[in-house]
Amino acid sequence: MVINGIRGKNSKKTFEMKKWWRWLRIVIIIYCVVGIALYYLQDHILFHPVQINPKQPYEFTAPHKELNIPYSASSTINIVQFLVPDSLEKGVVLYFHGNKKNISWYAKFSPYFTKNNYEVWMIDYPGFGKSTGLFSEQQLYDWALTLYKLARATYSPDSIIIYGKSMGTGIAAQLASIRDCRHLILETPYYDMPSIVDNYFPVYPVNKMIHYKFPTWKYLQNVTAPVTVFHGTSDWIIPYRNAKRLKPFLKLTDTFITVDDASHNDLYKFPLVTKKLDSVMHD
Repeated sequence: MVINGIRGKNSKKTFEMKKWWRWLRIVIIIYCVVGIALYYLQDHILFHPVQINPKQPYEFTAPHKELNIPYSASSTINIVQFLVPDSLEKGVVLYFHGNKKNISWYAKFSPYFTKNNYEVWMIDYPGFGKSTGLFSEQQLYDWALTLYKLARATYSPDSIIIYGKSMGTGIAAQLASIRDCRHLILETPYYDMPSIVDNYFPVYPVNKMIHYKFPTWKYLQNVTAPVTVFHGTSDWIIPYRNAKRLKPFLKLTDTFITVDDASHNDLYKFPLVTKKLDSVMHD
């Protein structure tokens, strides 16, 4: 009887071990599948462009001009310039948008600048809107510099505001770190791209897996122009705590504006933001 009891306990223990190993194998398989998908499909996970037929005209009600600049044999940069009357023109805002859709989605923000007599030049990234070409981090930096050089043909640096929203904040910060401007404005910025991905996939070595770095923290150290940062405390896409990590890299004269209860896409509903924008363009 004792022997049978021992055998029963051993059998139960063996069963429990097999069950434990079975679940462990399932967890490992899921971990590997998700990790492989994250690595190979990261472009589709991080970026959500919407392409537009190049022959399809934009139907913006605001005065605007569209430019298509051949960049290489296989790529074209599409730019929309939202205009103000020449007699009232004070400068230009170079606007680098977020990771989704195209210029038509962000055009609604142009009046916040044109009402202050600043033109707004919005650029679409490769594969976004009417822009074509291969998408890469370096390509985005190169195209940003091309947009800046185009602006410099008309405007002096003290008439150029560089503006980045969401993903575009890393691009804007990089441009402002190598070229002079009147002001750098960052709306819902991030420390760097891997730190954002880590927020969603904390169990993976994302620093080694993600091709895109966009180290905003690094570029801010070389920006000599005034910097203004806007970030909402209820932002769940780029958490407020992530943006706060940029504070040590700002100059004493720079401004980090915390917008209580604001989320990722509603900052312009808050007077604190719009009043500061007006102030930057009137200074």
